[in-house]
Amino acid sequence: MISRSLRLKGAAIAACALAGAVPATAAAAGKHALPGSKPSWARSSNHVGSVSGSETKTFWVYLGLRNGAALDRQVKAVSDPGSAEYGSYLTASQFNARYAPTSADVDAVRSWLQGAGFDVAAAAPAGNRWVEASGSVARIESAFGVQELTYRHAGRTLDAPDAAPSVPGSLASAVAGVAGLDDSDTLVQPQSTRAASHDLPSADPKANPSPAFVNAPPCSSYYGEKTASTLPDAYDGQKAPYATCGYTPSQLQGAYGLTAADASSASNGSGQTVGIVDAFASPTIQQDANTYASRHGQGPVAITQYNTHNLEHVSEHEKSGCDPQGWYGEETLDVEAVHAMAPGAKEAFAGALDCNDENLIDAVNRLLQNSQAQVISNSYGGVGESEPASLLAAWEATFKQAAVQGVGIYFSSGDDGDEVANAGTRTVDYPASDPFVTAVGGTSLGVGRANDYQFETGWSTGVSSLAGSAWAPPYPGDYLYGGGGGTSVAFDQPSYQAGVVPADIADHRGATTSTTPGRAVPDVSAVGDPNTGMLVGQTQTFPTGPNKKRYGEYRIGGTSLSSPLFAGMMALADQAAGHRHGFANPLFYGQAGSTTFRDVKPDGAKRGVVRNDYVNGVDGSDGISTTLRSLDFKTSIFTRPGYDDVTGVGSPNGAAFLAGLR
Repeated sequence: MISRSLRLKGAAIAACALAGAVPATAAAAGKHALPGSKPSWARSSNHVGSVSGSETKTFWVYLGLRNGAALDRQVKAVSDPGSAEYGSYLTASQFNARYAPTSADVDAVRSWLQGAGFDVAAAAPAGNRWVEASGSVARIESAFGVQELTYRHAGRTLDAPDAAPSVPGSLASAVAGVAGLDDSDTLVQPQSTRAASHDLPSADPKANPSPAFVNAPPCSSYYGEKTASTLPDAYDGQKAPYATCGYTPSQLQGAYGLTAADASSASNGSGQTVGIVDAFASPTIQQDANTYASRHGQGPVAITQYNTHNLEHVSEHEKSGCDPQGWYGEETLDVEAVHAMAPGAKEAFAGALDCNDENLIDAVNRLLQNSQAQVISNSYGGVGESEPASLLAAWEATFKQAAVQGVGIYFSSGDDGDEVANAGTRTVDYPASDPFVTAVGGTSLGVGRANDYQFETGWSTGVSSLAGSAWAPPYPGDYLYGGGGGTSVAFDQPSYQAGVVPADIADHRGATTSTTPGRAVPDVSAVGDPNTGMLVGQTQTFPTGPNKKRYGEYRIGGTSLSSPLFAGMMALADQAAGHRHGFANPLFYGQAGSTTFRDVKPDGAKRGVVRNDYVNGVDGSDGISTTLRSLDFKTSIFTRPGYDDVTGVGSPNGAAFLAGLR
C-alpha cells in the first residue's frame, strides 16, 4: 500500500483538510488549487533540498466522475440485499455513459497540458478517467504553480511539491487531482513480501526469476503429524508440533468443506472469472501454475489475460523500489491459490507496469472496462492510510464503478497486525480500509490427516528462539507478524457494519477513542499464517546445480494468501447462486452470526509450532535457525466471539457458506 495522509468524512473526500498554501502566483493567475495533491509528509520540518529543473517526471491528471450523488445512490441500491434494485448491475459502457468524464473534458485537459509544453499520452484510457503526461520539473513548477522539493520521509529522500498544485479555473469542474508530482507512490509492495520479509531471503535485483527458498526439514504433511519431541517443552509441559510443509489444494478444500463442490464442473467455479492484479508479470507463471496443478491433482490453469510487464519491458526507474521478483512470487501465489479453491474458474491477470498506485489503478480499470472478471483479488498494500486525496479519489471512483458493475473487489488486510511497529501508532492499511472493498484478514488453520478442519485461530504470531534447553523469550515469545486490522481514522463506519462491529472496536480510531464510529477492518478472513500456509510452486534461481533456474515448491502465507483463496471461494458462490454477488459487504454483515461463517474465536487452547529455517534460505551450509512460533498472539487487536478486528465476521463455512449466499 501507500504511506501518505488523508482524512475523510464517511466516503466523501475531505480534501480541504490537506490543502496546502496556494502560491500567490497561482492565485493571481486565477488558477484553481487541487487540495490534497500534496502529501502530508511534505512539511517544512522534513525539507532537505530541491529537485533539478531538468529532471523529467511522468504524472497523471485525474478527472472527476459525473453525477456523483446518483452514483452513490446506485452503489447502495445494487449492493443492498433488501433493495428492489439489488443485483441490477450496469455494463461498463452504461457506466461510462452515465458517470465517466466526457471526451470534451479530456480534450480540454489535453489542450492545456500540450500548451504548457508537456508530452501528452496519445489517448486517455477507456472511461476517460485520466490524462497521462510528462515533462521537466521546470515546466511542472511553472504550469502547476509549485516548487518541487525533496523531503526526508520513511528513511528515504522523496520528491514532493511544496504546495497544492493548481490548474486553470476553466478546468476546476473537470479535474479531481494530479498524481505523480511526488514520490510517495513508490512505497507500494505486495503483502506476501511484507510477510515473507521475516522468513525469506532478500531478492537479488538482477535475478530473474526470484531467489530460491526451500523449507528446512522436518515439517509436517498435516497439522500435528510430527512433534518436536527432542526439543524443550513449548507450553504447559507440552511439546509443539513441527510446522506444516505447506497445505495443498486438496487439504484446503477439505478444511473449508468444499471438496464436494470442487469435484464437479457444475460447482467448481466453471463459467466464472477471477481477476488478479499485481505489478509486473512472472515470465514463467503459466508453466509454473500448470506444473503445480498437475503435481497436486488439478487440471491446467486458464489464464485469460496476461500482460508481459516483466523486467525486460520496464525501465530502471520503474523497477526502483518495487522488488519485481517479490511481485513474481505474489503473482504465483495469487494464481495458484485461486485455482486451488476454484479449479474450474478462469483467471484474468492484469500486471501493472510498475508498483505505483497510478499503474495499479490502471490495471484494475482495464479489467473493469473490458468486463473481464466478476471478482478481483488485490494482494498489495503498505503502511497506514496516508493517501493523497488525488489518488484516493481515483481509487474510490474505481471501487464505485466496480460496485455498480457487479464486481467484487477484495484486498488483503495487511501482514503486520495493528502496524504499531511500523507506524508508531495503531492504523489500518489502505486500500483495504476503503468502505467499498472487502478486506480479507488472516487466520492460522489446522488441517488434519483426513484433510479435515481441526481448528482456526486469528493469525497473530509470537516467536521464540531455541536457546540451549529453553525457548527465549518463553512462550508466547515476541510479536513477529499477523493479519492486519483495527479501525480507520479516515473513514466513518459504513451502514453495513452498524450493529455488528462492537462499539469498543468501532470507536477505537488510531491512538484515541472517538465518539464517531469508524470503518473496522477486516470484513472476512481465510488462512494466512505462513506457518500454516500454502505450498506453492515457482521457477526460482538456485545458487547451485546444473540448472540454477528451476521449478521448486515452498510454503508461503500472508493475507496475500487469504485474499485469493477467498476470491476463489466467491467464484464458487457466484456459480452456486447463479449470479454474481458484486460488492458483498452488506450481504456478508447480514449473515454475521449465522452458519454462513465460522466464528473464529479463542477456544482456550495454547498452540504453537516449531519451525526450522535454513539461514541462507536454500540449504544447511550456513546453519539452521530453530524457532517456536506461537498462534493467536494477543496484541491491541485480537480474536473474540462475534466480529473481531483480526478475522472480521469469520471464515467461510463450506456448504453453509455457499447456501447462505444464494
